[in-house]
Amino acid sequence: MLPTTPHYINTTQPFSSSTLTSSTIPTMALANPCSFLFFLLLLLSSLPNISQATSRAPNRMLALVQNQPLILKYHKGPLLKGNITLHLLWYGTFTPTQRSIIIEFIESLSATSSPQSPSVCSWWRTTESYKGGPCTLIVGNQILDNNYSLGKSLKTHHLHALASNPKLTSTPARAVHVILTSADVAVEDFCMNQCGTHGSGKARNGERTAYAWVGNSVTQCPGQCAWPFHQPVYGSQTAPLVAPSGDVGVDGMVINLATVLAGVVTNPFEDGYYQGPASAPLEAVSACTGIFGKGAYPGYAGEVLVENVTGASYNAVGVRGRKFLLPAMWDPLSSTCKTLV
Repeated sequence: MLPTTPHYINTTQPFSSSTLTSSTIPTMALANPCSFLFFLLLLLSSLPNISQATSRAPNRMLALVQNQPLILKYHKGPLLKGNITLHLLWYGTFTPTQRSIIIEFIESLSATSSPQSPSVCSWWRTTESYKGGPCTLIVGNQILDNNYSLGKSLKTHHLHALASNPKLTSTPARAVHVILTSADVAVEDFCMNQCGTHGSGKARNGERTAYAWVGNSVTQCPGQCAWPFHQPVYGSQTAPLVAPSGDVGVDGMVINLATVLAGVVTNPFEDGYYQGPASAPLEAVSACTGIFGKGAYPGYAGEVLVENVTGASYNAVGVRGRKFLLPAMWDPLSSTCKTLV
């Protein structure tokens, strides 16, 4: 039986915002005292709506707003804990360098030691605060499908078929099948509603399985799925950050892969940690979309580190000193979106 029940993750779009500015005050109200008094009464009566608007505005007033804690409810289901094997299917054309970036990111998640701080493994360690203890990710089998066996335009059922590839042999409860599609592969709802997804189903023996998918958006929608390394589709058009590896598409994939991996281990079967409806949940990282460092606000990723020579932005260091930019993750201990810097 093929996997079903995907979770659609729109991971890298910056927030939308609304503001109230002084330009909305009618000039004639200022010219006539009576009119101004009447206008002032109207203004005071509408303060609840103004507060709601400015609480989302990208300015220093955010520091004065008392935000409610973000709570991801635990729905009593099993999580993926212990040693979990990630079997990878590379669909399409990837260079050896592109594959090495993704592999080194995965290896960095569960590295026993890191030569520098902040580290990728310290980011992943937040998942230990979810019920069940630590989760160690291990790279398993890898398949290179550079002949595009199902074509270059994939539907959701094609992802299910790829995830069920018999060459990705595993003990279902202890593995996740990860599908990675190259920049020239179009996937259903990619760039429209999602930058990556994870889902679940049942194997032939009846055990539940988990899978994940992330695509390279560099030629299709980098402003949506590779932000902040590309200007966003809408909102503030600030200069994009420099990608740590120099490859905007692959560094965008790392952000989205980080998002779906955190989601799949903390909510693998729709009954783990999430907020909102099970069919479109806010999960460990997708609940913190657009936040990469302290002080983040709509259109601004936050304070991150900058490499002196290349000018690349990053907030985590992995194996062999490779640098990554990772999104904030919800921390159950503080009920906040936790950043590394």
